[in-house]
Amino acid sequence: MTSNFPDRLGRPLRNLRLSVTDRCNLRCQYCMPEDEYVWLPKDDVLSFEEITRVVDQFVTLGVDKVRLTGGEPLLRSQLPVLIKMLAERPQLRDIAMTTNGVLLPKHAQDLKDAGLHRLTVSLDTIDPETFSMMTRRDDLERVFEGLRVAREVGFENTKIDTVAINGVNDGEFVELIEFARSASAELRFIEYMDVGGATRWRMDRVVTRDRILEILSAKYGSITEVARVDAAPADRFALPDGTTFGIISSVTQPFCATCDRARLTADGMWFTCLYAEKGTDLRQLIRSGMSDEALRNRLIEVWTDRSDRGAEVRAGMTDRAPLAEPANLRDNPHLEMHTRGG
Repeated sequence: MTSNFPDRLGRPLRNLRLSVTDRCNLRCQYCMPEDEYVWLPKDDVLSFEEITRVVDQFVTLGVDKVRLTGGEPLLRSQLPVLIKMLAERPQLRDIAMTTNGVLLPKHAQDLKDAGLHRLTVSLDTIDPETFSMMTRRDDLERVFEGLRVAREVGFENTKIDTVAINGVNDGEFVELIEFARSASAELRFIEYMDVGGATRWRMDRVVTRDRILEILSAKYGSITEVARVDAAPADRFALPDGTTFGIISSVTQPFCATCDRARLTADGMWFTCLYAEKGTDLRQLIRSGMSDEALRNRLIEVWTDRSDRGAEVRAGMTDRAPLAEPANLRDNPHLEMHTRGG
């Protein structure tokens, strides 16, 4: 599909990150470190019919990939119903979901039957004590079981996302590579990012792409970069035996120039950049009776005026600090990563 509506920097709109809930059953220290949170009012959360109506208009602009996110998307009641509705749209050639995996043992078969194409499981450690410390929960075995069940029901090309944090899990990189291999999944390391609820972020806690490659090279030997074939956020690499892994280096090597993603929160706020402080309230528009044509025109207006390059701007800061303080997040929960989706 060809996009006729590039933004001001020539970037097409291809990917829609679709948050279906701001709730989560883990409390990961890099995402939800606070003791209390302000949740979206339930009446504000978009219905499945409202979601698919908005998606239909995004498709006319060139979107052909949708990723369901949260919070934890499997906390959204009847999620397979939404997946089935999306799968009935042939223009969507890729329907994926990011999950922490805790509820996968129960839901994997229903997700597959509904038409979900791919899974990404967020897993930052395979050590039980570290998992408990990072998530404030003891659900590691359920995540392992979720990966196993997902493989058994037929999911392929599964990814495992690992946020790399200095002094926390940087001693596990080799073990994580081996675990992903055993789970028939591809590991992707993510540089610890200063977004949303990462109120305890510091630059010295970021394990950089170069450092990740250095650690893995010391174990495996020469690592080669895999030629890029799309605008995905991860650069991919191959070990000498052909095992592949990825690194998302948003902090030290931003990829704003090729970013083709937009994010829609569960209550219909549309953000054109992960670092954006303001969005466009699509819920208000559709609930006010706006026609599909007018909604589409509004999407075109916002996207073609887009010039965001938030990660690049922050990379150039000399006094870089967390994007938001806890008080700001309480006043504006849309800044939270668990609200706007990853």
